[in-house]
Amino acid sequence: MTKTSFELIGADGGPLRGEVRTAGWGVDRPAVIICHGFKGFKDWGFFPHLAVRLANAGTTVVTFNFSGSGVGPDGDSFSEQERFGHATISGDLADVRIVTDALMVGGLVPGLAVPHTLGLLGHSRGGAVALLFAAHRPECRALVTWSAIASFLRWDEATVARWRETGRTDIVNARTGDVLPLFSGYLDDLEAHGDRELNLLGAAASLTIPWLVVHGDADEAVSLEDAHKLANAAGSDTATVAVVEGGSHTLGARHPWLGSTPQLDEGMDLTVEWFARYLL
Repeated sequence: MTKTSFELIGADGGPLRGEVRTAGWGVDRPAVIICHGFKGFKDWGFFPHLAVRLANAGTTVVTFNFSGSGVGPDGDSFSEQERFGHATISGDLADVRIVTDALMVGGLVPGLAVPHTLGLLGHSRGGAVALLFAAHRPECRALVTWSAIASFLRWDEATVARWRETGRTDIVNARTGDVLPLFSGYLDDLEAHGDRELNLLGAAASLTIPWLVVHGDADEAVSLEDAHKLANAAGSDTATVAVVEGGSHTLGARHPWLGSTPQLDEGMDLTVEWFARYLL
């Protein structure tokens, strides 16, 4: 397996940085695109290890940082706070589209074969973005979400009112202590597109590809109820819920990486098996 970096122009006009892992250069392999979550990034905790597992199992794996991740060129620090502040869900969707379009025409990295099938995997908010994208792109043949949210507006009314009044709300990164601004453009985007393009339950209901919904029953950030809401909207013919006993929001993983956990191993095993069944 090899790892190759790429850089595209993201939805906000700035750099969109990512990596491709594959053991099949020049070979027509299926591909999986991984979408990180809010306050996450492509090299957070379990993502590199999950990417390696999938690549060794026979897929080409693409990881990238959303334009609005806030993470700069070093890949670990939130040095692009202004970009984080202007992030929107529509921008995240556009980033996935940019990466996918480059991949599907052979323009992501030199020498990489165009995949014959495509899968999407996303964690938390990235899972919701992956759902929206997969529901409207026919080349997507399988979807896996981990700890996915069922709504993009996860703040109470008082917080939203202050956000509107001041034009921003502050997001604290507990790991680094960074205080990141999130401007009211996020709210504007949801108000303009939330009933149509950004409707998660509507996307779930329209999904026609096999979808594995992985969620820990000890998730401290996103309720297990969100998993059932999404799966119920999709129906049992499309969505399969896998509840990980004792699984936290990150299935026990931490950053910097301190090793795997039984819950993370379970999530990775389920994911590898799902994509092997529906992509390979």
